[in-house]
Amino acid sequence: MATIDRQATTLALAHALSAAERGLAVIPLSRTKLPALRSPHRDDPTAPLCHGECGRFGHGVYDASIDPLRIRELFAAAPWATGYGIACGLDPHHLIGIDLDTKSGTDSSAALRELALRHLFTIPETVVVLTPSGGRHVWLSGPPDVVVPNSAGRLAPGIDIRGAGGYLVGPGSRTEHGAYSTAPGTAHLAPAACPPSLLQLLLPPPRTGRHATPASAGQHGQGLVQFVLAAHEGQRNTRLFWAACRAYENGLGPDLTESLVEAAIHTGLTEREARSTITSASRMTRHRP
Repeated sequence: MATIDRQATTLALAHALSAAERGLAVIPLSRTKLPALRSPHRDDPTAPLCHGECGRFGHGVYDASIDPLRIRELFAAAPWATGYGIACGLDPHHLIGIDLDTKSGTDSSAALRELALRHLFTIPETVVVLTPSGGRHVWLSGPPDVVVPNSAGRLAPGIDIRGAGGYLVGPGSRTEHGAYSTAPGTAHLAPAACPPSLLQLLLPPPRTGRHATPASAGQHGQGLVQFVLAAHEGQRNTRLFWAACRAYENGLGPDLTESLVEAAIHTGLTEREARSTITSASRMTRHRP
């Protein structure tokens, strides 16, 4: 059994490195499809919010990288890993995953076809990953100035969306239920651009109320603020951190900070929590290669 596990880990690492060569940031996953490395702060309830600033592994999708050396280090720290996750929403692909599930007797493929007919879009030729349960993951690329959130069943029953802050199980991964693989004829493709009318369906409805965004932040800044405002409990810190990272990467951090803080407070975070998260994002983007 140990030999099989080592082989699975070696194969997962090889697939992960191949994905990274295509610009897809990856993390090691366990057989349960969860990040293979647990949080280094899990036993310290007083530890401040950390997205990797501590320098240790175990921060889930925030560990994701395209750097081969870092990826090898991640897998070396998780020799039990048998798969890898691909972070969504990051440069250069801004990956969006359409997860067509087969559980609970739903026909998610038919639901997607119905949506396509109703909203006049077609799914372009793109990467499709087959899951062990018979489902499919359709890979699409989003525009750099639009933030697509994760959702489960909001688009239609059986259709989950993997967006910013989420990840997709990469092809070649082995799990408790079997292996993930690319559909025939799609492995060589790049993620195709998401059709505009489908993209609109993936975005959360705007919240009511006025939340001013500085004119200097532009449309992208407004989108980041709306992304934070759309957060539900359990997503607030993650969404704020992601939005703040994108703001600093695009040179909008100082201009957008107060608007992001205001939006975060509106979702239920305290001002102290919001500013701490934004400060963490600022530090991480300064040190990111």
